[in-house]
Amino acid sequence: MSSYWSPLVHSLNPYTPGEQPKVDGLIKLNTNENPYPPSPGVAQLLQLPETAERLRLYPDPNSQSLKEALADFHQLTPDQVFTGNGSDDVLAMAFMGLLKHSRPILFPDITYSFYPVYCQLFGVEYQQIPLADDFSLDLDAYSTDNGGIIFANPNAPTGLALNLEQIERLLQRNTGSVVVVDEAYVDFGADSAVPLIHRYPNLLVVQTLSKSRSLAGMRLGFAAGQSPLIDALNRVKNSFNPYPIDRIAEAAGRIAIEDEAYFTACCQKIMATRQATCDALTGLGFTVLPSKTNFLFARPPAGLEAAHLSERLRADKVLIRYFNKPRIDGYVRISIGTDTEMAVMLELVRGYVADLTS
Repeated sequence: MSSYWSPLVHSLNPYTPGEQPKVDGLIKLNTNENPYPPSPGVAQLLQLPETAERLRLYPDPNSQSLKEALADFHQLTPDQVFTGNGSDDVLAMAFMGLLKHSRPILFPDITYSFYPVYCQLFGVEYQQIPLADDFSLDLDAYSTDNGGIIFANPNAPTGLALNLEQIERLLQRNTGSVVVVDEAYVDFGADSAVPLIHRYPNLLVVQTLSKSRSLAGMRLGFAAGQSPLIDALNRVKNSFNPYPIDRIAEAAGRIAIEDEAYFTACCQKIMATRQATCDALTGLGFTVLPSKTNFLFARPPAGLEAAHLSERLRADKVLIRYFNKPRIDGYVRISIGTDTEMAVMLELVRGYVADLTS
């Protein structure tokens, strides 16, 4: 049936998402999901009879109540906020509306693997800038002769973060194109670039409610920028799908944003577990990159290959992520679960390490 495909479809190399297994009893540390449930208010929302009753009505195409909650939280105005069906949807609007120009866009060679997929899908020329040997991102290497710049901060899958001074230096130098900062993991210890949008009209910051707000199943994301950038995203969105956010998702997102105490407590728990896990892995001979995310990027000790470690853990019903790609095929990415889940993983790894000397 592929004879009916368009030439574009034949050329696509689609994004490969993390495995979502159907097997019960697995400890799932492979897709960076939050181990804790969303705000209790979300559960209450889902139990209200009117929640289901209102589904017969179309949602607000502008998601105004969610935009107002996001604007209030980030000290913005609603016209500086764009909402979408997950941050991937928001990024797609940015690639179409802000990054498709005659000159190539720039992004790191090791980063979120959706970027080259969108470039291929939307016909965006791009150039990948290599990370340093220590996986750090040097923004001074990003030329001003470009059609746009996009990078994740903190980066994925490395977990390393830039500070705001580094980002601001780039913005001061690169004034002729849009700079997109993808902050999917920023709430786990990094500094958000959102406050910089008031001074830099070419800055767009993209975030998600999947990670720190525990709403991966709702698919909610947003962008913050000055209103002309947001207008561009809305023009693309309204030419493609004017209703990307359903009624339940909008209400749940607003509740999650407004429950700041619960959000803060969850992030602090995850960061504490991350540090304890990092210390334990380091004690077992792993090399662990300093993380500002809800995962760790780690190289196993000599004699325990990353691919083999992933396979052994899977056989023992623990999933982590292995990337069979140049430069990072010696590492594994381990999402931060509950303390109990991490203890199970660590106990298994201790056994594998002990096997190396037996």
